[in-house]
Amino acid sequence: MPTHTADRRSPLSRVDGPEELRRRCDRIRAAGQSLGLVPTMGALHAGHRRLIQRSRAECDRTVVSIFVNPIQFGPGEDLNLYPRSLDADLAVCAELGVDLAYAPSEAAMYPEGFATRVNLRGALVETLEGARRPGHFEGVATVVTKLLVTARPDRAYFGHKDAQQCAVVRRLAADLNTGAEIVVCPTVRDADGLALSSRNARLDPAGRRQALAIPAALAAADAAFRLGERDAEAIRDVVLRRLAESPALDVDYVAVVDALTFLPITKMHVRCEILIAARMGGVRLIDVLTPGTDEGLVVGVGE
Repeated sequence: MPTHTADRRSPLSRVDGPEELRRRCDRIRAAGQSLGLVPTMGALHAGHRRLIQRSRAECDRTVVSIFVNPIQFGPGEDLNLYPRSLDADLAVCAELGVDLAYAPSEAAMYPEGFATRVNLRGALVETLEGARRPGHFEGVATVVTKLLVTARPDRAYFGHKDAQQCAVVRRLAADLNTGAEIVVCPTVRDADGLALSSRNARLDPAGRRQALAIPAALAAADAAFRLGERDAEAIRDVVLRRLAESPALDVDYVAVVDALTFLPITKMHVRCEILIAARMGGVRLIDVLTPGTDEGLVVGVGE
């Protein structure tokens, strides 16, 4: 358990380079304190706040990384449109009692001559997001590995909305013997049910209304599951029918998969997930539900 008091508010320190981050984190460990890492791409919202609060509750010290990682964006994706609000993000970190904010430049993360990438193999990275966004998980795996190697946290915190990413990170953390526990926290939703995402800021009011078909479709699938439906294709059909009620929503995929392997399943079981990816007005949205769990589709929890 962390040794700090629940209301501690130490001054926030900003760190811009990997060597300084390593030195600061080494000092924390040398003092016998546990360290939590919250990797982000900035534009912090209530979901990020929840991750930070979880780290603060479970670890003595918390570091938040703020870095829009260019190598996880493919050609034609929204790298240049991705929201950036560093000053506001640092204010959130200070408010929540974060100890270190790691905000490196692209040159600090990927200096001249950088030639190493981290690649996973198999269905985990070759299906769904991996198939639709070639190179995406290579970029994610590379930046996360760099963060885990540099900070060497006891725990790293991720949101369940990015379910396939969470599975990838868990796999690489175990395979590379990082020693970090990967903690996946429940999806935080806005009052209307939409899963919080930094990209949501790019939705206009009409687009947001159309996007609400995504949580509504997952809620319909959850209701069918709770009523006893276990056929995965029938559950998928429930989702597709509800999404079709919002014709402006361009559905990329609806999948029912094993949560560890991300292979498709035919019968629902305790380790399955329903995933949706869709575009609304050029904004790519993803969401996930583990049916029949307490996480469910609780709304009104955005902060």
